[in-house]
Amino acid sequence: MNIVNPANIRMWSMLGSRGTFGTCMLEVAKDNEKVIALAADLTTTAGLDRFRKEFPDRMINTGIAEQNMIGMASAFANEGYVPFAVSFANFSTLRACETVRHFLGYMHCNVKLVGLSAGFAMGMFGNTHYGMEDMGVIRTIPGITILSPADCTEVVKATEAAARFNGPVYIRLTGIMNNPVVYKEDYTFEIGKAISLLKGSDVTIITTGTMVYNAIKAAALLKEKGISAGVIDMHTIKPLDVEIIKNEAISSKLIVTVEEHSKINGLGGAVAEYLSTFSCHPALLKIGIDDNFKHAGDYKFMLSQNGLLPEQIAVSIEKKMTTII
Repeated sequence: MNIVNPANIRMWSMLGSRGTFGTCMLEVAKDNEKVIALAADLTTTAGLDRFRKEFPDRMINTGIAEQNMIGMASAFANEGYVPFAVSFANFSTLRACETVRHFLGYMHCNVKLVGLSAGFAMGMFGNTHYGMEDMGVIRTIPGITILSPADCTEVVKATEAAARFNGPVYIRLTGIMNNPVVYKEDYTFEIGKAISLLKGSDVTIITTGTMVYNAIKAAALLKEKGISAGVIDMHTIKPLDVEIIKNEAISSKLIVTVEEHSKINGLGGAVAEYLSTFSCHPALLKIGIDDNFKHAGDYKFMLSQNGLLPEQIAVSIEKKMTTII
């Protein structure tokens, strides 16, 4: 199945990650009759209305009952189906954490857990709806693969890959409508293999989710300051592509992680854990969500409060570079 083309890329960008996921699910279900969808009262929000109309017998609305949704999805998986269980990122990973741990981690049920509107995508809904810790929670559970697509094209790639993958997967969807485009044409997506988007001799920015676009913009700003920054799309958080990190650690003066997630136990934590296995490694700067709850606001405002806008990322890196001999 290949639905990546310029027209679709433009449409997906306008739809945002949630709408793109729902559109892709319809195509995935046409390709595999075992694919089903479960949603915790979020059929429309997840972009699954067309899926429901096309495959009414393969769409289950569990209501606001995330634990039950995970249990039902696991039962379907054990009967040979490929269930995608969908809710907002903080609810699917925090409210249902124990159920996810037992059924997806311990029992290794072939469930695809989808976290909608991770990070600050819920904007004015506030801290109760922000998905700031979800990757960290899932990352500590053995056996669950974590995918964090950079843009809507990669949402399609990740959804298709998850449907083919034999094992539990968490797909983390960030960003809002009119999502910036990173990938303007078709490309090869492989679980566990990061993608080098820019080469740099001074700094390597390892980033994930919607922050990939912001990192690319930050790299352009740094170039104006005479700092050469590379950018890596770490679309798979677990298993981490340690080979690409190892190669960049050899040549870079500074490794930077940028994520729309807590600085604790997310991408930055994973990279730090790997770098700590070396007796000597470059300096590390973690840019992400601060370890506190801030006042709610729209998406851009929330990013700005945490230093995640391109110009803020560039300034943070420039300041760090002045401390490196």
